Amino acid sequence: MRACRITGWGSHLPSQSVSFGTQVRFRIAEDASQLDMLADAAEQAIRHAGLTADDIDCVIAACAAGIQPIPSTAALVMERVAPHADAAAFDVNSTCTSFITAVDIASRYLADGEYRRILIVSGDVGTRFLDPGERESFELFSDAAAAVVLERDESGEAGVLASRQRTWPEHAHDTELRGGLSLHPAQAYADGDPADYLFTMHGRRALMGMLKVLPDFFGAFFARAGLTLDDIDLVVPHQASGALGIAMRRIGIPPEKFVDNVAAYGNMVSASVPYTLIRSLETGRISRGDTVLLCGTAAGLTANALAMRL
Repeated sequence: MRACRITGWGSHLPSQSVSFGTQVRFRIAEDASQLDMLADAAEQAIRHAGLTADDIDCVIAACAAGIQPIPSTAALVMERVAPHADAAAFDVNSTCTSFITAVDIASRYLADGEYRRILIVSGDVGTRFLDPGERESFELFSDAAAAVVLERDESGEAGVLASRQRTWPEHAHDTELRGGLSLHPAQAYADGDPADYLFTMHGRRALMGMLKVLPDFFGAFFARAGLTLDDIDLVVPHQASGALGIAMRRIGIPPEKFVDNVAAYGNMVSASVPYTLIRSLETGRISRGDTVLLCGTAAGLTANALAMRL
């Protein structure tokens, strides 16, 4: 076990919401920014951990789309919330499962003694990249941010038990946003295809690809980890879509074992897993000593799973 513990958390959910039938989705205000959301969640997490900003020695931003290409989103968050901290700052990106990847990396740093207190921030403003004409995605996504402080656990009672991540690049273009960086630079927008600068999703193709690979992926994860579903108190999956229940059934996870908040919040991109985790902690569905499985799929196609004792 890689000994570490979540000691603080925070989240930001925009006050504006829209409804599509029984589905509620949250939209960032026009005068607010992704950095505003990330900084708010980060400040809450630091306070909740009983720390000051100067206590943080590493900041990891785990977002699907950053604030700007250079510098890192983590550096911009650090500038806002911990400008005088003696800390490193960098980004990790596995799109919707970026938070899981960040926890995996952070736990290794903490176990090695490289850092003692790591701030992980996740959040996206996906709705600013949506095509209103593509109803499937336009009615699915919400904006949000979430953050946790992960500290080395000297007691050895809490930490990451196992993790696994894998990508199937034959599905790399099932969900994508092509414009804005080197393939289609911002200055090429005027003469290019505006569709390259909007999110596109081939929902059925992405779903079928996911359902095909998940059983073997999770079978290998549990076998290598030496765990069974009985060892898991709660599964906290990425709230990818209304097909979440189908995916969970495909890998043998019963409804009472996982969180499904798709109708209430939608797909929050990188904030999805940490926001759902935080809600589960705040409502008492999980608590210290419980074992959670953070998992999900993301563009790439990437699958991610991490078992952690709280």
